[in-house]
Amino acid sequence: MDLNSASTVVLQVLTQATSQDTAVLKPAEEQLKQWETQPGFYSVLLNIFTNHTLDINVRWLAVLYFKNGIDRYWRRVAPHALSEEEKSTLRAGLITNFNEPVNQIATQIAVLIAKVARLDCPRQWPELIPTLIESVKVQDDLRQHRALLTFYHVTKTLASKRLAADRKLFYDLASGIYNFACSLWNHHTDTFLQHVSSGGEAAVLSSLERTLLSLKVLRKLTVNGFVEPHKNMEVMGFLHGIFDRLKQFLECSRNIGTDNVCRDRLEKTIILFTKVLLDFLDQHPFSFTPLIQRSLEFSVSYVFTEVGEGVTFERFIVQCMNLIKMIVKNYAYKPSKNFEDSSPETLEAHKIKMAFFTYPTLTEICRRLVSHYFLLTEEELTMWEEDPEGFTVEETGGDSWKYSLRPCTEVLFIDIFHEYNQTLTPVLLEMMQTLQGPTNVEDMNALLIKDAVYNAVGLAAYELFDSVDFDQWFKNQLLPELQVIHNRYKPLRRRVIWLIGQWISVKFKSDLRPMLYEAICNLLQDQDLVVRIETATTLKLTVDDFEFRTDQFLPYLETMFTLLFQLLQQVTECDTKMHVLHVLSCVIERVNIQIRPYVGCLVQYLPLLWKQSEEHNMLRCAILTTLIHLVQGLGADSKNLYPFLLPVIQLSTDVSQPPHVYLLEDGLELWLVTLENSPCVTPELLRIFQNMSPLLELSSENLRTCFKIINGYIFLSSTEFLQTYAVGLCQSFCELLKEITTEGQVQVLKVVENALKVNPVLGPQMFQPILPCVFRGIIEGERYPVVMSTYLGVMGRVLLQNTSFFSSLLNEMAHKFNQEMDQLLGNMIEMWVDRMDNITQPERRKLSALALLSLLPSDNSVIQDKFCGIINISVEGLHDVMTEDPETGTYKDCMLMSHLEEPKVTEDEEPPTEQDKRKKMLALKDPVHTVSLQQFIYEKLKAQQELLGEQGFQSLMETVDTEIVTQLQEFLQGF
Repeated sequence: MDLNSASTVVLQVLTQATSQDTAVLKPAEEQLKQWETQPGFYSVLLNIFTNHTLDINVRWLAVLYFKNGIDRYWRRVAPHALSEEEKSTLRAGLITNFNEPVNQIATQIAVLIAKVARLDCPRQWPELIPTLIESVKVQDDLRQHRALLTFYHVTKTLASKRLAADRKLFYDLASGIYNFACSLWNHHTDTFLQHVSSGGEAAVLSSLERTLLSLKVLRKLTVNGFVEPHKNMEVMGFLHGIFDRLKQFLECSRNIGTDNVCRDRLEKTIILFTKVLLDFLDQHPFSFTPLIQRSLEFSVSYVFTEVGEGVTFERFIVQCMNLIKMIVKNYAYKPSKNFEDSSPETLEAHKIKMAFFTYPTLTEICRRLVSHYFLLTEEELTMWEEDPEGFTVEETGGDSWKYSLRPCTEVLFIDIFHEYNQTLTPVLLEMMQTLQGPTNVEDMNALLIKDAVYNAVGLAAYELFDSVDFDQWFKNQLLPELQVIHNRYKPLRRRVIWLIGQWISVKFKSDLRPMLYEAICNLLQDQDLVVRIETATTLKLTVDDFEFRTDQFLPYLETMFTLLFQLLQQVTECDTKMHVLHVLSCVIERVNIQIRPYVGCLVQYLPLLWKQSEEHNMLRCAILTTLIHLVQGLGADSKNLYPFLLPVIQLSTDVSQPPHVYLLEDGLELWLVTLENSPCVTPELLRIFQNMSPLLELSSENLRTCFKIINGYIFLSSTEFLQTYAVGLCQSFCELLKEITTEGQVQVLKVVENALKVNPVLGPQMFQPILPCVFRGIIEGERYPVVMSTYLGVMGRVLLQNTSFFSSLLNEMAHKFNQEMDQLLGNMIEMWVDRMDNITQPERRKLSALALLSLLPSDNSVIQDKFCGIINISVEGLHDVMTEDPETGTYKDCMLMSHLEEPKVTEDEEPPTEQDKRKKMLALKDPVHTVSLQQFIYEKLKAQQELLGEQGFQSLMETVDTEIVTQLQEFLQGF
């Protein structure tokens, strides 16, 4: 590209690309896309975005296109990669002058230089770092700032590289420039502190910005730039200096008002200091050992004594608490049970911790956490009144302890209490002692203190297991508190029901459950919404507990279900609705079929909720989970839900609909459960199966569920299902078998085996295309035992239950192998006998014996030739299935089933689903369960004897091992 003429053209197109009019914008974007791979295009872009006279939007777009180009075309191996000459020119152009006047564009240029540095520095771009260091020293304010900004982005990017060679390069860089980075930071920090006391606002802001950037550079160098940082004097000097600098900056913040322009930047810098310490502790725990004492002294004094009054702010307190927590909990500082096995570094750190955490210090921290930080604040109480649902959602877990004050204080309390529980248990027990009996509702402070102590007792439940007689406390203190219905007592009603939820799985006598259920029923009718939501949470914990007993719960089921359903309607936020739905699901799951009389209202409401939650996929997931448990609870009655249920399954499992990304997993589970509980097939239920083919193409982690669903249809209505869908399904299976793992192949073939079992006439015809590869697998001696076992299972079904189809398959395969049919059959029997040990399931072993015996009686010389093998397998089969009746001393086939056997369902077992009943009916028609192997062998041998005559039969029997013959005679006694 000729630069001048090209610049004009590109500039024009970039200007069009900033247009709001799509008719102008679209062609311009297309044109730019074509130019991306043209030599010289990026040189033109560089010219455009470094020309400060041009329109800002055009320059911004030029930077973005340049940045995207680096990602795509800068690497040598990339298709359409930039030439080395052009890259060299661009690198030089990027660092010629750091004088970009617009902040946003300056940041983008800095990021873009860092991207190039990631690929080229230091080998192809050795001059980058020296140039930056020189530019950072210049007197011109703008150039100095822009160079510093670039220096930071380059350092950050290089520090993030993880390969060993790259790490080595970064270590070399860090040791080379660390001294300079330190003095740069000290210089800017001192300048800022001078300006704060005397200078104007602009000078203060400008020097603070530089302090922040140079500290960001130092953070990356300190944390990522050294293998053993404790051996470097400068690094340790900088880290020790942080505490003094922090004090200076905190004093600054005392003098600067909250509305001052640099307040935000100042707080950011203070937090950045704490981040340096936290990151360093995380990456180099042993190098941090010399800093443990100062870190603890500093953090504890600012957070738990009056030193912090007037200077600390929430985010800083959170960071200090996290620093204490990470030192307390750090595994590197915990000695082994045998002290001698611990490293000297660990023992050193442990000694420093023990010396710091004395009894008075621990007691003070514990008391301050509970009586100061655990108290509900004015803001929280206001939020409780104005946005109760927001208040209940606020507190949830995850990583919130890293950023939010309340979760942070609670996590710190739990960790310190766990670490030093022998010291702290008496302290907390004493606090509990002082709070016996009800509290005066007029004394808000006393109510909040009690709330805070109860919070501590809940959080420390596991540690207090041996020290608190919770059952007595529940009866004498907590239950009466729940009965105080005054409005001002609601924080305690909520806290007490929460507290019980925390203890339920720790220590709670089963006999007390009915009293708790009674209390829950009352609290679900409390006038306060927060109390009702908290009660629902405790109900879930109670029902979810290991010691839950349905019989104790049933008397309260109707009331609770009705009240939970009312709560579900009363709450309006998506998150809260999800939460209440989970509680409902949990109750339905635990009581199972006992739920049937009470679900009418919920069944009517869910379609409405589904409609309202179109924008909220997570709420829809919660509805799907509830439906799964509902269908299981309703059993065959779930058919009444189909008008709502089937469209929901249809939408959730349709991969062409966007919501499937969220709903697919639960949708498939619901589909499966619906089939398992369906009393009969309906046209609509059959129609949903159209969604299956694309799902099988996805071949994702949901395949297993898909196979279960296909089996569900086969059991439910094999003829109708196979006639409608088998051709497409067979096609999908053939595709899958080419590319799937052996485990996947087995799953596919099990589905085919089921189809053959359920429908011996139609099944083989429908899955005909798959059977040749099964046959071939047997003949060629498939090497995976599990696959071979499945092949023999499939072929056994065809041979035993559809002889004519087997003959035509044998004929087809004889043509393919170019062999005689008899010869091929002989090979197959030989392989079958040889690989019988691959089959481990007793059903399949018996099936193999029945299938091979079904070839008798025969005058075919090949079958007679394999007679010995067939008898061997039959006797093995007899050993598998025959059990001796101790009373009569005779043998009987233990696989035989009759209509008369009704399995007894015990209390704990779930009642059989409709599909279980279908499988039972199927088993009653299955030869494996209806034909006595003993009888079958006897009849087949008798027929063979009649066919060949006594002498011929005897000579055939002589081919069988005498030991086997003896065993056979023993099994056939009495015939």
